[in-house]
Amino acid sequence: MTDLDPIVTELIRHGLIAVADEMARTLCRTAYNTVVYEIRDYGVGVHDAAGDVVADVPGIAAFTRANDVGIKHAVEFVGQDAMRPGDVFLLNYPYWSSAHTLDALMFAPIHHGGRLVGYSSCRVHLLDLKQKDPGYVLDSTDMAQEGIFFPVSRLYSEGVPNEDIWNIVRFNSRMPEATIGDMQAQVATCITGVRRTQELAARYGVDTVLEAMGQIHEHGAQLALAGLRTLPNGSWTAHDFVDNDGVDRDRPIRLQVTVTVTDDEMIVDWTGSERDVRGPINIPRGLTESISCLIFKSLTTPDSPVTAGNFRPLRVITDPGSVMHAVPPQPTFTMWPGLLAGEVILRALAQGMPDHVPACSGGDISSLMTLGTHSQTGLPWVQAGNEAVGFGGNAAADGEDGIMHLSEPGCRNTPVEVIESKAPLFIEAYGYREDSGGPGMNRGGVGVSRRYRFLAPSTAISLLYKSDTAPWAIGDGHEGTHNHLILNPGSANLRFANSTRDVAAGDIIVNNTGGGGGYGNPLERSPQRVADDVRNGFVSLDAARERYGVVIDPATSSVDEQATASLRGGAR
Repeated sequence: MTDLDPIVTELIRHGLIAVADEMARTLCRTAYNTVVYEIRDYGVGVHDAAGDVVADVPGIAAFTRANDVGIKHAVEFVGQDAMRPGDVFLLNYPYWSSAHTLDALMFAPIHHGGRLVGYSSCRVHLLDLKQKDPGYVLDSTDMAQEGIFFPVSRLYSEGVPNEDIWNIVRFNSRMPEATIGDMQAQVATCITGVRRTQELAARYGVDTVLEAMGQIHEHGAQLALAGLRTLPNGSWTAHDFVDNDGVDRDRPIRLQVTVTVTDDEMIVDWTGSERDVRGPINIPRGLTESISCLIFKSLTTPDSPVTAGNFRPLRVITDPGSVMHAVPPQPTFTMWPGLLAGEVILRALAQGMPDHVPACSGGDISSLMTLGTHSQTGLPWVQAGNEAVGFGGNAAADGEDGIMHLSEPGCRNTPVEVIESKAPLFIEAYGYREDSGGPGMNRGGVGVSRRYRFLAPSTAISLLYKSDTAPWAIGDGHEGTHNHLILNPGSANLRFANSTRDVAAGDIIVNNTGGGGGYGNPLERSPQRVADDVRNGFVSLDAARERYGVVIDPATSSVDEQATASLRGGAR
């Protein structure tokens, strides 16, 4: 119980949200890397004195809770009393920071009046920290191959830069200007969070701000508990596969989860997931916890801002040494299970509450990274982009067409104009993939296709880990279409995933992303909705007939009602 005026609590809550929003704007205005300012591959937040998030701006949503975990490990390692005003810390030791080495976490303690109020945090994807391969590491077998580790290192000590740390980065990065520039943008972001939160503390008082943070968490917990109690109780187990680990390429990697729902908690138990994974797709426990939090929040408090209180009714269980709980020296660089695991949770829940969750999306972020040496400057360049997928159909509606994967709800794709201005690439075509969405009473959303022509010799890295298993459906719905990349279609027509290829000037890569699974029997879909899909280019005439039992007049795009009734009657 508290005597704090709830109006004051709301003013502080919105003030903290505004702080996080200004931090994100500062980051996007000052970052060097398109992965940061275009794609929004970042996690920005304000945390209380215990390290728990009270306000954030999600880019990669799975970073939200991961930043909490990183700050708490850092406080345990350094000690809260050793964190002084003006300090800024860098942490990228994966087992503490909850991500791979390039997703570096930076944070700063927030003091006012000699007291600790909380922390500001900023995590971004840096371009290079001397990992064994430029761009992305796909086949490391030991943490020592994955770059320089900074275990809670002071970049600034009481406002004074630690030039030793900056010089280590400067002299070890293949792309020092961009890497240092993005790190400076992170510093600016953290300092913005410190200053604006100090202004709130000066306006309302430290005690009031701290009490309001506690109330924000408590209210978030109450909302989550109320949302949880609208869900059916039960326990369900499901699994899915990552294509391979990058080393043992013929071995699919099993992600298994058991989800138990009661009126008081949700338990997400990853026991049974693959062990002894040699390649770099093992993920730290903090990332497993974070993706579990994302799904939990989407089910219980989807319409309210993030606070750590939202996750109090959630318990996550992992098996140390498994792919979902990496321990040293397991490699962690390619952390795709942390992106794909959310839909394994949904697959388990679909068994007991199919009307509460969607079918599987295209299932991946279908990232293509390109790099090389610029012919005019002689300097290295890197351009990366994540692509949109189709979302799964659900009880209420079709899946969304061509949007970012559920692990990245705050992210964007990279515009054609940006790609062509930053790299020797020409985008020949970009649009929706007809017939990629799984048929259903409610259709799975369609994926997209982007066609790249290389204008200079380059290297292409395919970051694609769900291309061997199709997006699953719900009920009598049909699976969606696989993700895949094609090198030089029409000639060698080589599909490749989770691999690196040298490409020549004139080569073409087509990135085709997956469509979502369908929900319910496609023969129960309204013929008029099928006709609309045909007109919009989502469903072909042949698929309308063969998969939906709907005959469309190609001249008028109208439904042939008699032929449709006859065709559907025979199909039933």
